[in-house]
Amino acid sequence: MKKTLLFILFHFFVINVDAQNESKAQINNSLDAWHKAAAEANYKNYFDALTDDAVFIGTDATENWAKPAFEAFAKPYFDKGKAWSFTALERHIYFSQDKKTAWFDELLDTQMKICRGSGVLVFINNQWKIKHYVLSMTIPNDNIDEVIKTKTPIEDALISDLKNKKK
Repeated sequence: MKKTLLFILFHFFVINVDAQNESKAQINNSLDAWHKAAAEANYKNYFDALTDDAVFIGTDATENWAKPAFEAFAKPYFDKGKAWSFTALERHIYFSQDKKTAWFDELLDTQMKICRGSGVLVFINNQWKIKHYVLSMTIPNDNIDEVIKTKTPIEDALISDLKNKKK
């Protein structure tokens, strides 16, 4: 009886680990293909990788795009034949208990040097789709003060506007 129970538990664990590894591979492939679609200016493949209600948050504080607005913003870049080129250097993937939602963070090699991407994917119709993506520029800690000096005049005005909107 004990051997049977151990056998069942072992196989359940192995199957669960295999399924998670397969999902991670699918997500890695999906995200790599998404980044490749941008590099190749493949508008259809790029935006098909997003859910209909996806959100893309860019590096500028004003960039919080629902999918239709992001499509409109990005279309001219894709139409010129060159959008942007991001290649994952490192990626970490995590799953909800039901394995239908995943979130990740990644370091990217970009034209802006190293950036960080993070997001949420959902499993829909047997494929992983990006529901939420955040792109951030990384700033070396030793250079924070000079970056703050550059940002201050631009973002002080934005901070004021945002605070006034809350009132």
